[in-house]
Amino acid sequence: MARKRKETTEILIEMGVLKPPSAKQAEELAQKNRKSVEETLVEGKFATEEDVTKALAIQNDMEYIDLDKSMLAATNFELIPMDLIKKHQVLPISKQNGKLRIVIGDPMDIETLDALQFRLGVKLETCLAVKSKIKHHIERMFSEESKSIDEAVRQLTLDRGQSIDVKPEGGGTGDDAPIIKLVTAIISEAVRSRASDIHVEPMKDRVRVRYRIDGVCMQRDNIQKRMQSPVIARIKIMAGMDIAEKRLPQDGRIKMLIDNAPIDFRVSTLPGYQGESVVLRILRPDNVKIGVQAMGFEEDDYAKFKRIISRPNGIFLVTGPTGSGKTTTLYGALQELNKPDRKIITAEDPVEYNFPGINQCQVKEQIGLSFAKILRSMLRQAPNIILVGEIRDLEVAEVAIQAALTGHLVFSTLHTNDAPSAITRLIDMGVKPFLVASSIQAIMAQRLIRTLCKECKQPDPDPDRRLLALLGFADRELQGKPIYRAVGCPACSNSGYRGRKGIFEMMLMNNEVRELAFKRAPTNQIRKAARASGMKSLLDDGKVKILNGTTTPQEIARVTQAEGILVDQ
Repeated sequence: MARKRKETTEILIEMGVLKPPSAKQAEELAQKNRKSVEETLVEGKFATEEDVTKALAIQNDMEYIDLDKSMLAATNFELIPMDLIKKHQVLPISKQNGKLRIVIGDPMDIETLDALQFRLGVKLETCLAVKSKIKHHIERMFSEESKSIDEAVRQLTLDRGQSIDVKPEGGGTGDDAPIIKLVTAIISEAVRSRASDIHVEPMKDRVRVRYRIDGVCMQRDNIQKRMQSPVIARIKIMAGMDIAEKRLPQDGRIKMLIDNAPIDFRVSTLPGYQGESVVLRILRPDNVKIGVQAMGFEEDDYAKFKRIISRPNGIFLVTGPTGSGKTTTLYGALQELNKPDRKIITAEDPVEYNFPGINQCQVKEQIGLSFAKILRSMLRQAPNIILVGEIRDLEVAEVAIQAALTGHLVFSTLHTNDAPSAITRLIDMGVKPFLVASSIQAIMAQRLIRTLCKECKQPDPDPDRRLLALLGFADRELQGKPIYRAVGCPACSNSGYRGRKGIFEMMLMNNEVRELAFKRAPTNQIRKAARASGMKSLLDDGKVKILNGTTTPQEIARVTQAEGILVDQ
């Protein structure tokens, strides 16, 4: 027999918000005025709008979200067209596993949900929030009213709940000081939010500000279009760029003290149709000093890694797409090897972090100082260990291999999807197969996965069996082991994830793999031989992270792009 649904007034009585006589009075008043009980409770001040919304969430078995406590950056306005957000007063949060998670204000408005589902073509997962707060949030994000710069700065300060104490450089006054405060506020909040990048993107009617947190872009602010030029000019001044040059890309650096910690920013501008787009890459020295094992290595992979970097010569390649943590891994290796009895030289483009005891050279193509030229010169400096930021072409590859064959340990990166593909890539560049086979000691592919928030992660009572099967889990592997899911709380900006770790694919060069490389064997044969000798794939390492509660099946499927799986962020 179906359980009878409790009335809103009953739930409010259980919550201690209403007394039975007040509940009866509200019900009679609602009937008399032909209004809903919920509307009457708020209008008659029997209960607050927040209490009534919480009761409705319990009544309809929905998650309640307090928009005052949750970071507004968790809202992703790109998931739903702007006209639908304004018309239906809904807030999109995230899209995962083919479902769109949205915040609504009325759980009984089935017509709106049907219209949204039809228009967007996706299944909806609804959460509940106070109607007036949803409206305020939408108005704030899409306001087209003319605001003064001072009001924009004040809004930023109030939203963050913290004061901004800025001393304008050069004693800026008048219109300059608010712009300085606004840019400083954006940068400071990004650092405190653990962002890795700040994106300032001019659009037709506004300037969009987004932070990349744990590898995912989150919209934070919309700045008035008329503030575009002064904001970008301010960033360019801070980065030491030419503010008059708007036709060509530029690069620069900013050094700032935020919360008494020195932070470096790598700044890049790119001319676009609506104006210059600016990206600030946040460089935190502490990120590369956490130790190699803390990056996410399992015990067996960590033991292999230690053995590889302890070898006297040969090449160790780290592969993966941009933003997969390759540089951080190599810096971690150099930190372990940085001893007084070893000479270490690096060739980088650009030098992101400075380390005492390591000779770091920056590539400057405009004056002819290329990777290849630095490499040739550094061999005359008698180093033990060499780091080449990236093998980009045949010339760099040949010099790096020559260094490895003459007794140097060489670290470098390469852009390939997995470890076995690196061998094929080098041969395709023009490197002779016997040089590839003889010089490379190991190749490691890696990706960064978001780790579950420790404050809110929960075992999933009904994990997606189809997804687990596609990831290659056998029933015996899952017996007695909980699969965790992302929930969301204020600590993780309602994303369910906080922080990132690596998943790795470590391929050691043995006789069989060297023979295949020498014979120009295709990648699938090299992979098969490597797997037979004990190589774990990225997916295998990801499965370990799922079973030990580090992350979710959805995250591993998204990052590894497992065959047959299409997972939305």
